[in-house]
Amino acid sequence: MMLPFLVALLSLGGATEPAPTIQREDPYLYRAVFVRAAPGRLLDLIDHLKRRLDVNRSLGEPEPLLARHSQGDHWDLLLLEPVGSLPAFYAPDRRARLDRAASDAGMTTEEWSRRADPMVAWREELFVAGPPLTEFQGRARETGFYHLEVFLALAGKRDSLLSQRLMENEYLAAIGRPQNLLFTRQAGAAWDLLTLGLYRDLQDYAEPTRATSEEQRAAAVAAGFESENHIGSYLRRFLAGHHDTLLSRVP
Repeated sequence: MMLPFLVALLSLGGATEPAPTIQREDPYLYRAVFVRAAPGRLLDLIDHLKRRLDVNRSLGEPEPLLARHSQGDHWDLLLLEPVGSLPAFYAPDRRARLDRAASDAGMTTEEWSRRADPMVAWREELFVAGPPLTEFQGRARETGFYHLEVFLALAGKRDSLLSQRLMENEYLAAIGRPQNLLFTRQAGAAWDLLTLGLYRDLQDYAEPTRATSEEQRAAAVAAGFESENHIGSYLRRFLAGHHDTLLSRVP
């Protein structure tokens, strides 16, 4: 007979679960690629990727973010590439221009992929809707250290997870800390949502807020949380899985 009592008890207190968040109708698309290098091949792989990205730059494509794992998850590199839309990314004329630029750089597109294959032990790829390109470029240009979180939501909780991340951004802004960039899954791997915190360096990431305890609590409550100490536990109500990683920009 304890079960009804426990259910009632657990339903009390805490933030109210947010209503589903409406997605942007015309999102800007990014390609997120996570790569673990084969043993002893990380520097070779970084060099290969940098030369491959030079080919894309020669076509005037938006600057991607290439960052190297510092601590956290099991992979070594993140490539976050602005692509605009899936039709634009897979357009035949873009492929033809890439093929010509790759050949000018000394290899066909297929050869670039074959050269990379023995350097890669594991990879995962997905397309995500993210912030406008100008916002992404402006934030990335000023930073060199990153905190990436990847989330797998419980069934039926994807909108609630996104709403929680938006609430946390509101809290961060109120206490004077940088807001995260949010990316939601459109196609590819299983992850539902990525958030990227962008900082100048490790010291900037670790810098404590100057807000007082009272200000932090008021900011949390205004954002929809019970208190600043309940932000993490509230997030976990919606999670089936979560990984995070610290990274630094590959120069």
